[in-house]
Amino acid sequence: MNILVLQACRLKESSKTRGNKMSKVVKLEGTLGGKKIVFEKGHLAGQANAAVRVQYGDTVVLAAVTSGAETRPGVNYMPLVVDYEEKMYASGKIKGSRFIKREGRPTDEAILVSRLIDRTLRPLFDPKIRNDIQVIATVLSLDPEADPHVTALIAASVALSVSGIPTLYGPIGACRIAEAEGEAALYPSADVLASSHVDLLVAGTRDKVNMIEASGLDIPEEKMAEYINRSHQEIQACVLMIEKFKDQCGEIKPVEMIYAPAEVSPELKDKIKVFLEDKLDAVLFAGEKSGRNTALGDLLASLLGFLGELDADGEAMVKTYFEELISARARAAILEKDKRTDGRGLSELRKISCGVGVLPRTHGTALFERGLTQALSIVTLGAPGDEQVLDSMDEDGVKRYFHHYNFPPYSVGEVAMLRGPGRREIGHGALAEKAIIPYLPKKEDFPYTIRVVTEVLSSNGSTSMAATCGSSLALMDAGVPLSKAVAGISMGIFFAPDQKSYKLATDIQGIEDHDGDMDFKVAGTCDGISAIQLDVKNEGLPLSLFPEILKRSRAARLEILAKMNRALASPRPDLSPYAPRIVTITINPDKIRDVIGPGGKVINAIIKETGVDIDIEDSGLVMVTSADAEASRKAVEWINNLTREVKAGEEFQGKITRLMDFGAFAEVLPGQEGLIHVSEIAPFRVERVDQYLKVGQVVPVRVLEIDDRGRINLTCKNLLKIESKEGEGGKDKPQSRFSGRFPGFRKSR
Repeated sequence: MNILVLQACRLKESSKTRGNKMSKVVKLEGTLGGKKIVFEKGHLAGQANAAVRVQYGDTVVLAAVTSGAETRPGVNYMPLVVDYEEKMYASGKIKGSRFIKREGRPTDEAILVSRLIDRTLRPLFDPKIRNDIQVIATVLSLDPEADPHVTALIAASVALSVSGIPTLYGPIGACRIAEAEGEAALYPSADVLASSHVDLLVAGTRDKVNMIEASGLDIPEEKMAEYINRSHQEIQACVLMIEKFKDQCGEIKPVEMIYAPAEVSPELKDKIKVFLEDKLDAVLFAGEKSGRNTALGDLLASLLGFLGELDADGEAMVKTYFEELISARARAAILEKDKRTDGRGLSELRKISCGVGVLPRTHGTALFERGLTQALSIVTLGAPGDEQVLDSMDEDGVKRYFHHYNFPPYSVGEVAMLRGPGRREIGHGALAEKAIIPYLPKKEDFPYTIRVVTEVLSSNGSTSMAATCGSSLALMDAGVPLSKAVAGISMGIFFAPDQKSYKLATDIQGIEDHDGDMDFKVAGTCDGISAIQLDVKNEGLPLSLFPEILKRSRAARLEILAKMNRALASPRPDLSPYAPRIVTITINPDKIRDVIGPGGKVINAIIKETGVDIDIEDSGLVMVTSADAEASRKAVEWINNLTREVKAGEEFQGKITRLMDFGAFAEVLPGQEGLIHVSEIAPFRVERVDQYLKVGQVVPVRVLEIDDRGRINLTCKNLLKIESKEGEGGKDKPQSRFSGRFPGFRKSR
């Protein structure tokens, strides 16, 4: 059992002089998943609130935590920023671009890890903190055998624990599990992860789980709950080591924080409650989001008018208290009466509507609606050469399936500048993407590059799961042979103030996501789970809850799949007429150079003349992509002629390329020439080759043999009729006319 053993937890303290500043170095060693892990503080980045160097195997991450001394005006949330920095030098690489060698915009993978750390740390803080807090985890050295994501998450937790910045809970530990030969593999290497059907990353405190990120192929709910429980055993040992390290650091001076403005006075609270009385419930439980939001806005305006003149701070406090009342009423209704704001039961789904083929010219489309949430997913099929090239710190290669998620401001009735995708869009797109990946066809069976774009047209919670359902339907509408349909659901939980009793809610909407204690997204098929993402707003979930949550999510998922199947039960047998067709042929790998030609001359000529796309793999697999069937046929024939090997007895129309004293060379296939020996030109003696053949002339030839050196020997005998008569000196002289297969031939005089 790979638990964190505090073996030889040696404290190494020393004093080092940096200018006039003395810094104490604290170092602690232990093991994690059978590998050595080292925490060190005091040696690097001394001006941050805290900076910790964590080495796991040969992976080294520097995590630095810094807080701002002031608050920004207008900030009404806890302003935490987390960045995970990939450095190419960590893996001994230089960026592949010819023009840009410096690391620039973070990769999608780096953004996803930043979100993962943020989702883990954010619940630890008092939400009323208004100081800017930044956590930066930089990978300085990368060991493929030691996961940098888990290392960065642990390093961020260690740095926060010794920073002096106050937290409500913590510290947190983390564990990653893969499956190798049916058994759980703890803290797996990159190679093990690549071949595993399970990838589960869990983070949490000593007692509870507060973050999950998982993907897999039809993982049974029971096994997933078992793996989560197993992960938490490792987390407990990790937390123990962090606490030990914190103790070794000695007294840590607390950082003074700035909190949200003070609450309204008790007298004003009573006045607000009297004014609202039943008005708030009448608006809050009126039904769908759009009308409710408008009515709540009108009610707030009436309240402010009733209260009279308020300064800016007073108005801000009233608005905050109004939102707290909304949250308290919504939570109390669920906990005490099983009553939701839209009138549903706790296990009841919103109304679902599914449509496919909704756009006329795209390759595949689906419109998935769940309540006010509306997601339009569009599939585009491309050539193999359209694959995305990956060039990151720890990943090379190509990606043939990608899902892009867009969340325009009109989807929530707001006005905002259109920018590039933010972290939320990238994270939601990646979640829907990994839920589908296990069920895509293999490249050799379906060589297309596949892009799905989900446009969120209206949002009232759980848009990432709507994108998952929509992309599954759109892929089947496009004729992509998915092995199974995939659906997703978001679960919520509401804890009583004593944290002992709770209520689960299926298919949470926006207000329940905002006011509840968790957002537990689960995607999968009728046979098991393919993706999980858990976020919490409290300390976390006790392990005893996971079997119940996963069981409830499965029941909801099966209900959604049944509705999706009524719209489209299986992939369409044919592709859209507007989608390109890919014709595959296999050639001898030694012939690849013949298709490409010097400097790409041959392949570019084929592409230019036919308009197709051509992709060639080292194995000799050639893929010709075009929406024009005749263009594909022409290109394939061209490639076949370039690469086929002639056989004895085959006949061709050979084009004379060179004349020699001993015969003529004729091109029988592109790039393949054979020799017509002088004795094989005619059924009589020929003195001069140029009397019968000319360069550029096309003549019928038959392959006599392929000699042991691969040379092609040809003959014209018996393929044409020649009239002859005896000439001077007893020599046969050919007549001035050839018939048969030499049209237009005239003997030179």
